[in-house]
This record gives sequence, C-alpha cells and structure tokens, in this order.
Amino acid sequence: MSDIEQYKIKAEPFYQPQGNEVELYDAAYARRLPVMVKGPTGCGKSRFIEYMAWRLGKPLITVACNEDMTASDLVGRYLLDAQGTRWVDGPLTTAARIGAICYLDEVVEARQDTTVVIHPLTDHRRNLPLDKKGEVVEAHPDFQLVISYNPGYQSLMKDLKQSTKQRFVGMDFDYAPADLEAGIVSKETDIDADTAAKLVQVGEAARNLKGHGLDEGVSTRLLVYAAGLISEGIAPRDACRMALVRPITDDADIRSTLDHAIDAVFE
Repeated sequence: MSDIEQYKIKAEPFYQPQGNEVELYDAAYARRLPVMVKGPTGCGKSRFIEYMAWRLGKPLITVACNEDMTASDLVGRYLLDAQGTRWVDGPLTTAARIGAICYLDEVVEARQDTTVVIHPLTDHRRNLPLDKKGEVVEAHPDFQLVISYNPGYQSLMKDLKQSTKQRFVGMDFDYAPADLEAGIVSKETDIDADTAAKLVQVGEAARNLKGHGLDEGVSTRLLVYAAGLISEGIAPRDACRMALVRPITDDADIRSTLDHAIDAVFE
C-alpha cells in the first residue's frame, strides 16, 4: 500500500452539517489556505476534518499535540539502527511530501517553540526546512495544514502567538442545536429519537453549569457514549451518571445537581 493510500479514509465518516461549514472549507482547500478550527471539547471538530478529507479524497495525517511534543516529533529525526544512522520523517514532513491534509489537534498543548516550525508552510513559501538534514521540503500542491483548539481552555501560557494565528483562516464550531444534536446521537447509536432528545436535555442542563462549577459542559461525544450504554441495556439514569456526570466532575454539589436533572428528565 502506498503512503498516500494508507492515510486515506476509506468509509464515509458520519457528519451532520450545522451551517455552511462544508462550503467554507471547500473554498479554503481550493486555495490551500491553512485552516484553524475552534470549539469546545467533543463538538465534532475532528470528525468534520475527517469528513472533509474523505469528501475531498485526500489523505489525512492527524497529530494529537501535547506539551512534551518537540519540533523533531513533527518534522523528523535521525535514528540509529543496525545499518547505521537513518533519517525518519515526522508526520508534518510526510504530509508535506505526499500532499496530505495535516491536522494538528489541540495545537495549543504543544510548546510555542514547537509550533513555530509550521510557519514556512503557512505562507507563500509553502516549504519546510529540515535543518538537521540540510534539506528544504517543498510542499506538495495538495498539502494543507489544519489546526484545532478549544478556546475555553486558553490561558496566557497556552495560547497561540498572534504571529501564528494570523497565518490561518478560522472556523468556529459549537455544539449542534438540540434537534440536530439529538439526530446525531440517534444516528451514531441507533437509539430511539425520544431517548436521544432526553439525553440532549441532560447535556444542556450540564452546559448551563459551565462557569458555575463546571469548566466544560457535556460534549456530544459523551452523549453518544451514554446512548451506547443504553443500547447495551443499561438503565438511562445509570448510563447518564456513568457517561455524563462522573467523568466531568468530582464536586459533590455539582454531581447532585446533575443527578437531579437526570432524574427529572428520565422520570
């Protein structure tokens, strides 16, 4: 299997558009503009990028960023093996060479000195200098860079520099309206529409507590988890407590408030 084929998404990922985001991304890709997607945890950012890569028929290389990630983790490094020293491309370099969409998920988790390496790929140069190798990789015409992050977790220590932000076009994502979100939960798990709607009600109750004891509301992903548990025969109240309450807070008062909301919805 070629490098390109192994990174292509074979089956269509389920994605429910909320607005004109598909058309916006199509236009950005047509110009190979770097794209920044922003939104809360579990609202569908990664699924959207997967869907667009499938729709465009392009390979997708995803990097889950973290605070220990170095520039070498992105661009590559020399490794020692039985035959001696050899260079191994990192995911960013691989994407630039083969013309993939490179998706840096939660990019603010990476150190700022690491994210600087993406700059030459996000302007007119469209290249990637490999200083350790003495090579400059010219990006394939199909290459595109996409980054994502959750603005709710921004801080002075974890934010992108303006010099990085202004290299991207931006797209805002949020949780879908209740009827659409219920449809997503039902589609993902084959759960009945009424139960899906009730799960969304619980999710909205939790999201109303954001900033009032919760750092982040219940994600669509967690609603799907709860629906999956119910599909396996777990009682709705127990599934909600397991998937929608216990993972997001240890505060006894917040748990009690959410437990009461669950009991009210699934009475």
